[in-house]
Amino acid sequence: MLSRRDFLFHSGGGLGGIALASLLGADRLSADAPARADGGLHHKPKAKRVVQLFMAGGASHVDLFDFKPELVKHHGKEANFGEHVEAFQNGLGPWLKPVWDFKPYGKCAKPLSEVVAPLGDVVDEMAFVHNMVGKTGVHSQGTLLQTTGFNRPGFPGMGCWASYGLGSMNQNLPTFVVLPDHRGLASNGTKNWDSAFLPAQHQGAAIYPGTKTPIEDLFPDDRAKFITRASDKAGIDLLAQLNHVHADTRAGDERLGARIKSYELAAKMQLAAPEALDISKETARTLKLYGLDHGKGTFDKDINPIEETDYFGRKCLVARRLLERGVRFVQIWSGNDNGFPRRNWDSHEDVKRDHGPLAYGMARGAATLIADLKRLGLLEDTIVLWTTEFGRMPSSQGGKGRDHNPYCFTSWLAGGGVKGGVSHGPSDDFGYKPADRKNPTEVYDIHATILHLLGIDHTKLTVRHNGIDRRLTDVHGHVINELIG
Repeated sequence: MLSRRDFLFHSGGGLGGIALASLLGADRLSADAPARADGGLHHKPKAKRVVQLFMAGGASHVDLFDFKPELVKHHGKEANFGEHVEAFQNGLGPWLKPVWDFKPYGKCAKPLSEVVAPLGDVVDEMAFVHNMVGKTGVHSQGTLLQTTGFNRPGFPGMGCWASYGLGSMNQNLPTFVVLPDHRGLASNGTKNWDSAFLPAQHQGAAIYPGTKTPIEDLFPDDRAKFITRASDKAGIDLLAQLNHVHADTRAGDERLGARIKSYELAAKMQLAAPEALDISKETARTLKLYGLDHGKGTFDKDINPIEETDYFGRKCLVARRLLERGVRFVQIWSGNDNGFPRRNWDSHEDVKRDHGPLAYGMARGAATLIADLKRLGLLEDTIVLWTTEFGRMPSSQGGKGRDHNPYCFTSWLAGGGVKGGVSHGPSDDFGYKPADRKNPTEVYDIHATILHLLGIDHTKLTVRHNGIDRRLTDVHGHVINELIG
C-alpha cells in the first residue's frame, strides 16, 4: 500500500515529471515560486550576473566618496551634533576633515577622493547611494545585514538567493563563488555566504586566487603519490553511484542530493577551475591594468599599496574570468576580521595609514574590472555592487581615526541596467545621517533593486521555513527606480 505522499511523489517523479522539469529548466526558478513571466522570470531582466565588492571593517564614506565642505570648514572644532550620539567607542572628538583632497571626475563631475582616483575613469558608469543606514555599529551584525539581509546568522547570503532563483549558467563551475581576503575571513566567516535553509548546493564556494591551493580538497593531496587523476575520478564515480542508490531509498532528503551534486560539480571543476584561475595567459597589457606587473615576489611587512593592488586586482581579474565562464555571482572581500596591525577598513586609530593602501588597491582593481567588463560587452548585463557594513563618523577618534557610523554610509553600483553618473539620497552637511532622515536607503532597497534588475520580484522569491515565508528582503524593501537606466 502506498501512502498519499508516496503516490504523489511517484506520479510526479516519473516520465511526466522529467518532461516538466525539462520544460521549466532544471536550474531556473523552481516550481515552488509564484507564477512568473518571460521564460521563468517575473519580468524581463536587464542583468544576468553580479559582482559584490565588500569592504570589511567599515569604509569611511566621508574620506572616499561623500565630499563634505562643512567638515573642511569646521576641521578641528568641537563636534556639535545637536543631539545625543551613541558612539561605538569614544569617537566624538573634534570634526575631522577628509584626510585626502577631493576633485571632480567624469562628465558627471562627481567629487572623489584622490586615494580612489582610479575610479574617476569609470565614474560615469557608477551610481552612488549616500544615505545608506544600518541597524547596528557591531561588525558581525552589520556585515550579516549587508550580506544576508538579516543582522543575525541563519539566513542565506544574497549570492545564495541569486543561485536559488536563477540557477547556473554553466556546467563546470559553481553558481556562487566567494574570493575572501587572503589574510583571513571577515566577521562571521563563512556565515556571510552560507545557504542556511536553502538547498546546500547554493552556498558560496570559496576560492583563494594566487595561492598554492586555491580550492581546498579539489585535488588529491600531493603526498598521496599513489592517487592519480584517473583513479581519483573512478573513486568519485563509484561514490556517486553508491550515493544515488542510497538516495533512491530516501526520497526528499535534500542534504544527500546536494552532497551528490557537490561531488559531481567537483569532478567537473577539476578540469574547468584550473583554466579559469590561470591568469598567465592574459596579455601583459591586461596584467598591467590590474596592477599585476610589479615583479615582486614578496611584499613589505607594513601595509602598502603595491601589495593591496596585487591582491585585490588579482581577485578582480579572476572574477572577470569566472563571469566570462558563466558564474552567476562573485563576491570579493577586502579586509579580514579584527586584528593588529590593521588589515581591514576598521580605522579607529589612523584612517590615512589604514585606509590608504586598501583604498588605492580597491580603486585600481574595481576601476579596471568595470572597464574590462565594458570592453568585453559584459558590463551591460553585469551588476557591480560596492558596499561595507557601515561608515565612519565625521568626528575624530584619537586625532587620526574615526569611530563606527551605522547612521549613514555609502554604497555604489555600476553596470547591469544601473544608471551611471548619478548620486542618490544625499547625506547631511557633515555626513553623519541622511539629509532626509525619514527616507533613508536600507540594504533591503539595494537587494530589491538588484533582484529587479535580474528579473526577479523580491516579494515573490520566497521559501517557507519554520512556518514563515522567508525572502532576501524580509518584509521590507523597494526598488530604487532612480538608479535604473
